[in-house]
Amino acid sequence: MTEHVALGAGMGEVQLNETALDGPVPRYQHADWRTRYGVVAGITARGADGGAGFDLGLWTDQPVGGVMTRWRAFREAEPGFASTILGTQIHGAHVMWHEGGTGWVQVDGVDGHATARVGLLLTVTVADCIPVYLIAPARGAIALLHAGWRGTAGGILRAGVALLARHVGAAPDEILMHAGVGICGGCYEVGSEVVEAVGQQAGGVGPWHVDLRRCLLEQAGALGLGGATASGWCSAHDRPLFYSHRASHGADGRMVAYLGIPLPGASA
Repeated sequence: MTEHVALGAGMGEVQLNETALDGPVPRYQHADWRTRYGVVAGITARGADGGAGFDLGLWTDQPVGGVMTRWRAFREAEPGFASTILGTQIHGAHVMWHEGGTGWVQVDGVDGHATARVGLLLTVTVADCIPVYLIAPARGAIALLHAGWRGTAGGILRAGVALLARHVGAAPDEILMHAGVGICGGCYEVGSEVVEAVGQQAGGVGPWHVDLRRCLLEQAGALGLGGATASGWCSAHDRPLFYSHRASHGADGRMVAYLGIPLPGASA
């Protein structure tokens, strides 16, 4: 699926698909950001081993030992991070600023994380909702957001941009956004209340469809961000590669989207 939107003079096409990485941990990354800005931005995937796959969901029916073994493998696959930040997500719009930490830092009631510290790996869990990656390269700051329809409607993108401005003085035009792997508009069938919540008109007779990445791109344009891209991968119709809560009728696992500035000398 291709997504296009004009967000300002000269921005043009904005589709950018994450690329698969080799190795035992199935994951896809935004290679351009790593090359240009030294930022690791990616998402884990289902993998090709069959069964439950590389499920990183912490609140699933999977055996705890297996889940934690996969988490350990994931953390080892991305060197250069002294701490992994994870929140218990509530489909809200609260974004938390992090100054440091060691090991695994778990916080409650948070759907977004931001930092200017090197060596902190921000994470959110997803299985249709959109992981939103924000970087302010000139300020050395990043934010990672979990945007389902409630977060999108509730202004989590605006909250993330405001937090970067508050803590490091980043102007909107210094911030770049990538809306990552998630469910596409064609697969996301919703009721009229969801359509109206994200600022659209629910015309005709439903069911309706909402493209959350399109909504986020439009919000990025309204906020005046310096650049924005969107993944073309769909967690639902590309489900052999990814997990989808909607397509699996609630039976699927969870992926982890991640964003961080690795410590100097680290290499994947």
